[in-house]
Amino acid sequence: MSNMTPFDDMNRMFDRMSRNFGRMDWGDLDGMRRSGIDVDVAEYDDEIAVMADLPGFDKGDIDLTVRDGVLSICAEREISSDAGDEAGAYLRRERRAESMSRTITLPAEVSEDDASATYANGVLTVTLPKVHADDEADEAHRIDVN
Repeated sequence: MSNMTPFDDMNRMFDRMSRNFGRMDWGDLDGMRRSGIDVDVAEYDDEIAVMADLPGFDKGDIDLTVRDGVLSICAEREISSDAGDEAGAYLRRERRAESMSRTITLPAEVSEDDASATYANGVLTVTLPKVHADDEADEAHRIDVN
């Protein structure tokens, strides 16, 4: 029979935690900083494509800007849920706003004026043609969602 104390158990637990600490996938920290928008970024020879999941939003709820190699996606909507009697007098009415945003640093310089976006079936696709450094603009450019 060993003379173990509760502190021995705690020390073993901390040792296990310390060993596992070095095995953590720190790439997941980017996911923790997100505001609910999952994205895929693909780089091709002549363009960069960004696909973002925004289910349940209307295209008018989505605001896109690109400036200095950073794409900003903002989506905001008001959600309401009503419960009431047949006469229309509310017994309960719940309203809330939902706001999501994400910024993506683009892997190459892009032609901000030629950027385009489409939104279908809850997926936003932003296409950003690549350019040379001498074609860049100083101002942010708003991208219309089609």
